[in-house]
Amino acid sequence: MSHSVESMAYVGATPWHGLGHALSPGQSVDVWRQQAGMDWSIESSPVHFLTQSEGLMSGDLLEYADHKVLYRSDTQAPLSVVGHRYQVVQPAEVLEFYRDLTEHSGFQLETAGVLKGGRKLWALARTDQYGELTGQDRIQGYLLLATACDGSMATTAQFTSVRVVCNNTLAVSLREGQRSSAPCVRVRHNTRFDADAVKQQLGISVSVWSNFMSELKALSERPVRLKEAESIVQQLLVTPGAPDPQKSNRKAIDRTLSLFMGSGRGADLPSSKGTAFGLLNAVTEYVDHERRARSTDHRLDSAWFGAGAQLKDKAFHQLMDRV
Repeated sequence: MSHSVESMAYVGATPWHGLGHALSPGQSVDVWRQQAGMDWSIESSPVHFLTQSEGLMSGDLLEYADHKVLYRSDTQAPLSVVGHRYQVVQPAEVLEFYRDLTEHSGFQLETAGVLKGGRKLWALARTDQYGELTGQDRIQGYLLLATACDGSMATTAQFTSVRVVCNNTLAVSLREGQRSSAPCVRVRHNTRFDADAVKQQLGISVSVWSNFMSELKALSERPVRLKEAESIVQQLLVTPGAPDPQKSNRKAIDRTLSLFMGSGRGADLPSSKGTAFGLLNAVTEYVDHERRARSTDHRLDSAWFGAGAQLKDKAFHQLMDRV
C-alpha cells in the first residue's frame, strides 16, 4: 500500500502511528532537518499555457501572471498552483521554529516529517509540562507546528496532549472565557510567517496547560453511565441526515462504546472507568488507532489535522458541556 508520508524521523519509542526513522536523543535541528527528509526548499515558477487555434496547439506559450507553481528543489516535483501573493513556509522554517525552544526552554523534538510528497510538513516537540489524574494517569504536553503548501491548511501552531498509557492524542482546547492565552495560532498564507510573533501569541507558559488539566480533571470526576454514553457517541458518530440513524455508522458506535466499557487501553484506571474522561479517551483511541483509513499515515493526517481532529475536539466540548 502506498504511503503519503514522504519521510519522517523520531526520538524515543516508536510513535503511535508506527512510522519513521529512529534518532538518538539530543540531535541538533540541522540533523533533524536531514533525517526527517526536510533538507529541501519550496521553489516557485510562473504558470504558462499553450494557446490553440481550431483545436490545435499553436505553440504560443503565454504566462498567467496571477498564479505560480510551487515545486520541490530536490526532485522538481510539482506541489501546487497558488496565487501570486501566496506566502510559502519553508521546511527549514518549521524546524527552526523549535531551535531556541530546544536549546534554551527544555523542549525536545520527538517527531518531524513530510506528508503527501511535501505538500504538508510538521514537527512535534515534547514540552516540560505534564499532569497526572487519579491512578497515575499521566498526560504529557506537546507543541505541534504544521503547514501545507497546497491550500489545505494554514500554518498552525498548537498545544497537543498525549495520554501516555495509550498514546491517544488530543489538541489542547479550552472553553470560551477560559483562555488566558491561545492554545492554537493559525497564520494564513497571505501573511508572512513570523515565528517569534506566533510564540508570543501562543503564550508558551504554564497557564494554558494548567487550565487544560483542570478541564480533564473535571471530566475524570464526572460519572457517565452506559445509556448516556451511547447517546453521546451516537450524536458524535451518526451521519447527519441518515435515513436510519440506528444503523448509521453502527460498527463505529459499538466499537467506541466497547473501548469505553473496558477494552480500551487505560479504560480501567480510576480516572477513566465510567467517567466522561474515559468516554473522551474511547473516542480519541477510536480515531487515533482504529478508525478506518487507507493507511496509517492517512490516519495520522486525519487525527492531527483533519476530520479525526475535529471529531475529538467536538467530543471534548460536548462532554465539557455536561460537567
